[in-house]
Amino acid sequence: MSNQLPHEKGFHISWDQIHRDSRALAWRLDGRGPGDGGAWKAIVAITRGGMAPAMIAARELGIRLVDTISIKSYDHQAQGDAQVLSRPDPDMMGDGTGVLVIDDLVDSGKTLEVVRALYPNAHFATVYAKPKGEPMVDTFITGVSQDTWIFFPWDMALQYVEPYRGKD
Repeated sequence: MSNQLPHEKGFHISWDQIHRDSRALAWRLDGRGPGDGGAWKAIVAITRGGMAPAMIAARELGIRLVDTISIKSYDHQAQGDAQVLSRPDPDMMGDGTGVLVIDDLVDSGKTLEVVRALYPNAHFATVYAKPKGEPMVDTFITGVSQDTWIFFPWDMALQYVEPYRGKD
């Protein structure tokens, strides 16, 4: 067991980076839907982390029907059991056929497992993926090690950081 805290092996994502990676995700998904010409009928963002990537993907793919599913599985940096807090309209979702479910990250896969049970035919896409969660996602852009903590821009503020070797 490592004595490292989760933030000590961190991967810091800027707004520019999440935008570039989310656009790359959209490009990878373009034309891969089951509809005419590979069109997707809707995007469902897993709140909260999936909202920014879903917004960017919706714009890039020309999808106007965007909804959310609220799942709580983290309390700060501790992951627990996933709970569904709210979900999209059942008539829109059906079994998920033609729907893109987007999140920022798949970690253990527990959140996606819950959503996949609700919508087994949806296409699950994340911007980042850790090895334990990869089997639960259909498409992702960047893989990171399981012990890496990702710092997303919506969780961060700009501030001075002391150099590793001490004071200047």
